[in-house]
Order: sequence, then structure tokens, then C-alpha cells
Amino acid sequence: MQVLKNQIITLRALEPEDLDFLFSTENNSDFWEVSSTQTPFSKFILKKYLANAQQDIYEARQLRLIIMNTYTNENVGFIDLFDFNPQHQRAGVGILILKEYQNKGFASEALKMITEYAFSSLNLHQVYANIPADNKNSLALFKKSKFTKIGSQKDWILSDGSFKDVHLYQLIN
Repeated sequence: MQVLKNQIITLRALEPEDLDFLFSTENNSDFWEVSSTQTPFSKFILKKYLANAQQDIYEARQLRLIIMNTYTNENVGFIDLFDFNPQHQRAGVGILILKEYQNKGFASEALKMITEYAFSSLNLHQVYANIPADNKNSLALFKKSKFTKIGSQKDWILSDGSFKDVHLYQLIN
């Protein structure tokens, strides 16, 4: 895969050198609600994951990219295509921006870049996102990015002892 880059961000494949960044991010319990994670990952498991990260999206059915600040070369987050289904030409999209880099335009740029890539290079017809109803930043991001809310899943995720609704957003090419 080519590197996706503009003046603000670079989307790039995972490298073995990303182990510490992946370890600290995946083991940050603040992100577990949206990733459906329940237990920490060991560095051993993440090394194995990185060793297999070179798999083609058609084989792995997912693609995780590092979002990097083009100007400083700092890793600011991840963006994922998941549940990739070439038969029905769709994939889910998920994005995580570290707190200190939020509200700086990185998420908007990454979402724009990955959807353009999905439509032009992967020939997808649609991308979708499942967003907890109380995640105001993500809801605003996807609305701003021309995604349409197509429904809600009631009591879909359990978080801190109570259930939350999740909204489904879709962008059709």
C-alpha cells in the first residue's frame, strides 16, 4: 500500500518500531469501550500482531494505519477499516486520536483520506461507523464528514455498569 499523505497527516502502515505506541494505546482503558477490549495486551501478543500486520486487506479483512502528524512525525492515533467485505463493497471505519491531539483537525483529515482511499483504491460502495450516543466529538466528526445517521442500536454496549445506545452512520459513494 502506498503511503497516504498531505501537509497535515500521513497515514502509514504499522511497523515493528510502533510496538511501544501500540502497547500504550491498546492498554489505555479509556479506549476500551469503543474497541470492545476487556483485558490488557502483552507486548508478546502485540509483537505477533505487528508481524502479521503486513497482510493484505483482502486476506486480513481489516487495515490499521497509524495517523502521523506530517510536520512533526509524531504518532497521533490510528484509523482502521474493519469488517472489510469486498463482495458487498463495504467496510467499517474506526478512528482513535490521542487526547492531546484532539480538536486539531487530524481526525477530519484522516477520515477524509481513508474514505477517499476506500472508494477509489478498494472500490468500496460504502463505509460505516458505530458511534456511542454520548461520544459527542465522534458524532460531530462523522456528521461534518458527510456521514448520514441511519439508525440506532438501543442498549448496545455495556459501560461502567449501564447500557448505552450506539448510532450507526454511513457514507455511500
